[in-house]
Amino acid sequence: MDLDRVIVEVPEYDRFLTVDEMDASTRRLAEQHPEVVSLREVGRSRKGHPILCLRVGEGRYRALLFGCPHPNEPIGAMMLEYLSWRLAEDRDLRDGMDYTWYLIKCIDPDGTRLNEGWFGGPFTLHNYARHYYRPPLFQQVEWTFPITYKKLNWRDPMPETRALMRVMEEVRPHFIFSLHNAGFGGVYYYLSDPAPEIYPLLQGLARGHGLPLQLGEPEMPYAQKLAEAIYRMPSTRDTYEYLERYSERDPTEVITAGTSSVDYAKRLADTFALVCELPYFYDPRIDDQSPGTMRRSDAVLRSVELAAKFFCRLREHYDQVRDMVREDNPFRVSLEHQFQQVPHWLEAMRRWALEAPELQRTATVAEEFDNLLLTRFGHLLARGLYARMLEMELEDRTDDGGLKLRFRQALDELLREAETLEGELNYTVIPIKKLVTVQLASALYVARYVAEWGARTA
Repeated sequence: MDLDRVIVEVPEYDRFLTVDEMDASTRRLAEQHPEVVSLREVGRSRKGHPILCLRVGEGRYRALLFGCPHPNEPIGAMMLEYLSWRLAEDRDLRDGMDYTWYLIKCIDPDGTRLNEGWFGGPFTLHNYARHYYRPPLFQQVEWTFPITYKKLNWRDPMPETRALMRVMEEVRPHFIFSLHNAGFGGVYYYLSDPAPEIYPLLQGLARGHGLPLQLGEPEMPYAQKLAEAIYRMPSTRDTYEYLERYSERDPTEVITAGTSSVDYAKRLADTFALVCELPYFYDPRIDDQSPGTMRRSDAVLRSVELAAKFFCRLREHYDQVRDMVREDNPFRVSLEHQFQQVPHWLEAMRRWALEAPELQRTATVAEEFDNLLLTRFGHLLARGLYARMLEMELEDRTDDGGLKLRFRQALDELLREAETLEGELNYTVIPIKKLVTVQLASALYVARYVAEWGARTA
């Protein structure tokens, strides 16, 4: 089986598919290849959209791959678009991998629709932020699986999460791939278990395609580092322990959701899980390991200061319009969650910076860049949420109550901040083909590793 041939034949893509286009392709695949493909609806979204699951092949091992666990992350959906058709049409690939594949291209169709405005480009920081949506934690499929830990007892999975839970309970996969991606930065991975044999492979997939590794700050301060840009997948138990150590509040007051898909899958079977985080944009400073100009703790504290000031200003704007915005406006819900949660997380991060011994050294260029510039990229996305909240509120209004003026001001500020940030960055837009290729390669090679490991230990 020549995996390299399958990988290099990923086609060129100039845009991401919409939810409707993904669904149409999924149904067409099942109709054209009924001998190896079956299709079923495994659930419905909160708005009633069908969640479609493909089953391809009849191998000994079972793999579950699902896209858009966060709705602003469609790279994995594009990878599944290619992989599903390739598996159906390539018997050598099916037989050689020896898997039964369960593929869900879009597990959060409602949220994904709210991102479709940037799916066709132009791929700039401004256009991405202008059409960006990410739900609050308690409405994210990835983080709404049930968990009981110490005083935390979370039992409120969304319909989309329950659909995924049912598939996991039925399939009990050997391999699970939650198809995430980052926005700006470098490539990094999460694994459910240590696997030193594949660390060089994963690192090489990124570098071999000209992409930097994410060598700045870890996404979660408490993630266990296994190798450069490779971490053990954290669970909500790890979050709880971090907050218990660094926050003055009870962790149950800060944790507003459940645990991850990986954590839930591991309860059902001896599942090996992979997450491959790929950015749309990168700046070469993200993997520069040369010494920076300040202590790492000072860089983190500066990031905390920037975030505190930004959210204080944004909250002031929000408070002036809050009473004119419907409570079910999804952008309002997302923003309010940030306003409630960010202060607690910033305080924990501040104490981490002051107390954690690993931060009491000179920062690298990558760590400084992550703290001082990528922090502001996150703020740009929050500005986009604020503008979109106003835009949605204006759709059904005849008397705008001054919202139209505030919306224009929000758009002007978003554009101005995007232009300022773009002027300070030397960023590259990564072609979709390259992103899909790296994610596909990680899927196939790790799936093969899992099967070979299973054969050795059987």
